[in-house]
Amino acid sequence: MTAAMPQARFHAPALETLQCVLQAHVDKGRLPGAVALIAQHGHTVLHTACGQQNPGQGTPMAPDSIFRIYSMTKPIVSVAVMQLVERGLLLLSDPVGQHLPEFAGVPVVANETCQPTRPPTRPPTVHDLLRHTAGLTYELFGDDPIQQRYAQAGLGTRQLSNAGFSHALAAIPYRFEPGSIWQYSRATDLLGALLERVTGQPLGDYLQAHILGPLGMVDTAFGVPPDKHHRIAEPFAHDPDGGVQMPLMDLRETTPMQAGGAGLGSTAADYARFLQCLLNGGTLEGARILSPATVRLMTADHLGTIPVNRTGAVVDLLPPGHGFGLGFAVRLQEGIASLPGSPGMYYWSGISGTVFFVDPAQDFFAILLTQAPNQRAFYRPLFRNLVYAALGD
Repeated sequence: MTAAMPQARFHAPALETLQCVLQAHVDKGRLPGAVALIAQHGHTVLHTACGQQNPGQGTPMAPDSIFRIYSMTKPIVSVAVMQLVERGLLLLSDPVGQHLPEFAGVPVVANETCQPTRPPTRPPTVHDLLRHTAGLTYELFGDDPIQQRYAQAGLGTRQLSNAGFSHALAAIPYRFEPGSIWQYSRATDLLGALLERVTGQPLGDYLQAHILGPLGMVDTAFGVPPDKHHRIAEPFAHDPDGGVQMPLMDLRETTPMQAGGAGLGSTAADYARFLQCLLNGGTLEGARILSPATVRLMTADHLGTIPVNRTGAVVDLLPPGHGFGLGFAVRLQEGIASLPGSPGMYYWSGISGTVFFVDPAQDFFAILLTQAPNQRAFYRPLFRNLVYAALGD
């Protein structure tokens, strides 16, 4: 029998160092503001805010500031899909076209020039959508002919309904053979459309009834009501590093698409409730949203020998030494990657500057929320290093 890894506690002076480092970046004008939260053994170790919530107005950042979490929406929607599996409404092996008939007969491009097309060897499945092996891509991270068609179809505009998104995506060939490669993609947006088709409910309504409401996530939604507008965190008007500032979605607007891959706003305290539920095996304060077996399945590696596409701007999302589960990247071993973390740790992030990671071996999770999109690749590893540097008292 293998002995359990001893669980180290957090070192208070090192947590102070973490806060000082974030504040130093605020003082240098590189970070508008941030909220950091760490919880271990079911208790909050750190929940701190620094900098400005709205740099244009000088509003101080607050622990309950609301952030655009973008792709940190994906784990929540992936959990929702696995709830449908638990209820017998889906199988992971189901072809996507079984539930979204518009995907019956979608071809795949035959080569790197994206011409001509041919039928895929097999259709993508729900499993493929959850692990980003469905043959889809993202127009945000490249400019090949298929990515250009994604942009021309307005897949990222939030002006399509989820049903309209599904039909628009189905009109474009697969970029890769389904099941052949891990490629970060619009797959979770498509899962939102699939969930709506299976349940007959708008995605936001389903999430509220089955995840957000039961977990008490009172500030997490696809839009922010007027009485909470004053809590929305904003980026700098101009990129502090001199680049072109990425425009962020407006959470004050109601849009046709409730994007399953990137549409939610949330707070650190709300997202902490979601992560604590996962760390508990799918239960929080009497509310059970998943079984422990399903949580273990979601946070295990599902790639195996499937290669990872390491070209383009997504290379930092799934570094060597990591695999991918059903909505989460998963740490496979102690070494290889240039960042600390225990085997079995799982994580994801958002393009606006948000990130979380969960370490079951040490029974903790950590969240960093910022609105600094162009600096996200810097602050993700910085935060990871600072958190693990504080572990071990």
